[in-house]
Amino acid sequence: MKNRVTGLGGVFFKTKDPDKIKDWYKNHLGLNTDQYGCTFWWKDKEGNDCSTQWSPFKEDNTYFKPSKKEFMMNFRVENLVELLAVLREEGVTVVGEMEEYDYGKFGWIMDPEGNKLELWEPVDKAFL
Repeated sequence: MKNRVTGLGGVFFKTKDPDKIKDWYKNHLGLNTDQYGCTFWWKDKEGNDCSTQWSPFKEDNTYFKPSKKEFMMNFRVENLVELLAVLREEGVTVVGEMEEYDYGKFGWIMDPEGNKLELWEPVDKAFL
């Protein structure tokens, strides 16, 4: 498999008060926040529009399970179906079933220290 991870898709973390944190980052660091956090737009080396998401989650949110960590990284990938198959063959723990939306496909794996990682095959044009 040529490319596995092609970039950082997002950083997600737990907080006591997501709205307060979004407001703080908006007021002090200028992040253009919305209900999900902040989307950073950039161009890849071919000039395609791409995004990276920054999102605070309520501290009791279960989206990061089975990880017990307070954060989760999202990595952009090129071919999620193929990558998940290769990772399974390599003995990597795959969590749940792949999900597909108009903005991309998602899959989850666990690293050796129990961090849940989200893999995203994006459809960036769905956000434009």
